Amino acid sequence: MDAPPHANRTHSNDALFAYTLRLGDNCLVLAQRLSAWVGHAPALEEDIAVANVALDMVGQAQLWLALAADLEGQGRNADDLAYGRDAGAFRNLLLVEQPNGDYAKTLMRQFLFDAWHHPMLVALAASSETRIAEIAAKAAKEAAYHLTRSRDLVVSLGDGTGESHDRMQAALATLWPYTGEMVLADPVDEALAVTGAAPDLATLAAIWSDAVGATLTEATLVRPADGYAQRGGKQGVHSEHLGYMLAEMQFVQRAYPGGTW
Repeated sequence: MDAPPHANRTHSNDALFAYTLRLGDNCLVLAQRLSAWVGHAPALEEDIAVANVALDMVGQAQLWLALAADLEGQGRNADDLAYGRDAGAFRNLLLVEQPNGDYAKTLMRQFLFDAWHHPMLVALAASSETRIAEIAAKAAKEAAYHLTRSRDLVVSLGDGTGESHDRMQAALATLWPYTGEMVLADPVDEALAVTGAAPDLATLAAIWSDAVGATLTEATLVRPADGYAQRGGKQGVHSEHLGYMLAEMQFVQRAYPGGTW
């Protein structure tokens, strides 16, 4: 009899579940934040663009959470993970749950995330875990567009009018303390990096830093000094903002559990 798919996997399912859950939660939470701009963006073109990015992120969240549910092996599916968990069970980065603020803050948050997300997906496309590699290869194509778009807008607005420059600089200062968590490895990251299932975050940190630094210079924005890095999202310790967002996102499913239409 043939062995079941992935029966020879050498990585702990617990670590893989935790890791894929993080990837899915990042996409899901950011998609929810971006979708709040639909119908409210400052220009029609941006309204369409931000909706498309949000849809891409929902699609990626679906793939990652479906894989996480399979790895968990408890009979849950992607929807159960998205709509049936409280804030403390989410494992997204603190950066993506930060409130939208003005459009400058939304764009800066997107760029800082994209500059990490794209190289992360490119690296994961070479993962020793076949299913991770397949999802990452597909998602990396979308992330490349996301990064190009957000980078161009950061440069245009940073090196634009006095007001647009000041708004982008203020957004950068507010969000910068949340960027360190993206490249701080914990035991899950380290365990999967050793076996080739996930990239070494130290290498990713250098790629992210170089890309962000070059963009900020072109945008005439001053890179904030590195200080204390806010952390905890990957372990389920979140800001109050996530709870409010989930209350809205999960309302229908919580009010009518298992409802179909």
